[in-house]
Order: sequence, then structure tokens, then C-alpha cells
Amino acid sequence: MSVVGRILVMFLAYVLACIAASAVFTIGALAPHWQDLMSSGLPPEAIWAIVAVATPIIGTIAALPTALVLAIAEGFAWRSVLLYAALGGALALALSYGLDLPAIATIDTPIGNERQLLAASGIAGGLVYWLFAGRSAGFRKR
Repeated sequence: MSVVGRILVMFLAYVLACIAASAVFTIGALAPHWQDLMSSGLPPEAIWAIVAVATPIIGTIAALPTALVLAIAEGFAWRSVLLYAALGGALALALSYGLDLPAIATIDTPIGNERQLLAASGIAGGLVYWLFAGRSAGFRKR
């Protein structure tokens, strides 16, 4: 596999990881009110629309720090699933401290556990990235 092909695989894996992180965050944020939402007739397409809107936001906010972490992981040929999960959770948690989350939680409908949700979505993103690109990290070193 050429370097360009590897970069394309890494980019595709990053996009899929952002989709997974967005889905975990959306479902986690809606879970406490799930019965109310379903009884009010919320269509399932609305949840996927929220995921579709949140995916580019997550991808944009996390792009540069994630690129740095992935370059280091690729350079050292790290292939551990636990490492990618831990790095994803730690990166999402670290990025959450740059956001003004207490101001968000004071809105009419607070999420309440936003830092835990962000860490869980980072872990999910790290696992999905590992599944598609992390297992073969450092392919040039073999």
C-alpha cells in the first residue's frame, strides 16, 4: 500500500470514527428522556439527522489534535485496541475542557453528564478508528 493509499484509509477511518462518536453522544444525551421522546412520536429519522449534523462538528473540533495523535501512533506503529480506545477517550475529554460546557448545561434542558458522554464518544471513535485503520498502523515498518 502506498503512502497516499494509507492516508486515504486513515481519513476514511477518521470519518467513520466521527460518525460513531456522534451516534454515541446523541443516543447518550437523549437516553434519559427516551420514553418521553418516543411517546411524543419522535421519528427515528430525527435521531439520524441529529447524528448527521453533529458529525461534522465533532470532526472539525477534533481534527488537528487527532491528526497529531494519529501521526504519533502511526509513527510508533501502535496497534493496541486498548491504546486507541484510551487515546480517543482522553482526547475527547481533554477537548471538552476547552469548551464552555457549564454554560451549555444551564440551558433549559441540561444534559447533565456531558463530560462522561464526550469521553464515551471518544472511546467509541477510537475503537472504530482502530477497527478500520489502527490494526495496520505502521505498515512501512514491517
